[in-house]
Amino acid sequence: MNRKIAIGADHGGFELKARLLAWLRDRGYETQDCGTHSKDAADYPRIAYTVARLVAAGQCDRGIMIDGAGIGSAMTANKVPGVRAAACYNVALARNSREHNDANVLTLGAGQTDFEQAQAIVEAFLSAECVEERHRRRVELINAVPAGALEVGPHQAALLAGVGAPRPAPAAADVEKLAQRVRELLSARGEPAAAPPAPPPLNIPPLIDHTILRPDTTRADIEQLCREARQYQFYSVCVNPTWVALARQLLDGSGVKVCCVVGFPLGAQPPETKAMEARAAIRQGAREIDMVLNVGALKSGDDALVLRDIRAVVEACRDGSARCKVILETALLNHPEKVRACELAIQARADFVKTSTGFSSGGATVEDVALMSRIVRAKGLGVKASGGIRTLADLRRMVQAGATRIGTSSGLKILQEAAGEAVPGGGETY
Repeated sequence: MNRKIAIGADHGGFELKARLLAWLRDRGYETQDCGTHSKDAADYPRIAYTVARLVAAGQCDRGIMIDGAGIGSAMTANKVPGVRAAACYNVALARNSREHNDANVLTLGAGQTDFEQAQAIVEAFLSAECVEERHRRRVELINAVPAGALEVGPHQAALLAGVGAPRPAPAAADVEKLAQRVRELLSARGEPAAAPPAPPPLNIPPLIDHTILRPDTTRADIEQLCREARQYQFYSVCVNPTWVALARQLLDGSGVKVCCVVGFPLGAQPPETKAMEARAAIRQGAREIDMVLNVGALKSGDDALVLRDIRAVVEACRDGSARCKVILETALLNHPEKVRACELAIQARADFVKTSTGFSSGGATVEDVALMSRIVRAKGLGVKASGGIRTLADLRRMVQAGATRIGTSSGLKILQEAAGEAVPGGGETY
């Protein structure tokens, strides 16, 4: 099982949420309570948005939101890219939403559903999977809508001919460029330009996979890594396979996950070897697997082998309720190869794409993260930036470009910098 569930409710759903939280925890699910925490009036869109964002970012596997009818929360959640929310009032709808639509957020109406009905609906929602190819194909069409990339038939095209193309929301980088141009024009006219707004605060620890992958890593290094991860509540520790069992033991009860690299750092092992390595790591306690794809096969144009390579590890992860991240090693790829690698990760149903191992000729770049994000985020995948991320400014640039997770061994320095403390020198060393 080992899924993490984000659950929220407004004041009308507060009591039902409390009972479902206890029931989910009794069944072994890890939960994130998103509020509200009393019967005082609360605006459901704020809470539904929080649940949806946690699911879209990959910090929770599924989401449950409860308001009076479940409809408004579904509307809100479906505005968040990567979320497919379904309002369900019986078991059949819940199962259908998963099997046919791969829904990842369930909304319930406290005015229509009692606790026993909600139990059955939630159980169906969490146990069903979307596996049939025809349904997966239609889910991909749903995911393509926010990007305005959905193809329609001749009749529908004729109806839409007069409405023009959908206008996507401007990216953060485009907004900043526009603001800079306004400042330049004001300056040219001799008018004072407003200072650029301070960047919004980031909740940094849940973004970070606290990483140590050096070949000379010792037991003392892993103990220190896990102490730091516990103290600062990083999302995970990322370690080599030999340290998974120890890290799991040291982090027990902390909420910090164990991430293990597979096929590291070259990616040149056969698919069967990587799958076996992944299964062993999951048995020992890993909840995320960062696999290196077969770079040579990709550059040779052998997409079938690359797809089989990724799928073997994805299937191992699915069997063990773990997430799979695919390391592209972007420094070794040209633009078309990066695009193909992302598309193959989507086809193989991976959970993330990741830039780099940190052991090749280059690490994460803003351009690569932005490219990867444009390709995969509408399909529900996360983007992990790793390699060379040493400062708070580095982290901000990656997040603004679309990264949803950061792999770094400089997490403590970044937190110190964010707190305004003096930061010692020294670069990130995996």
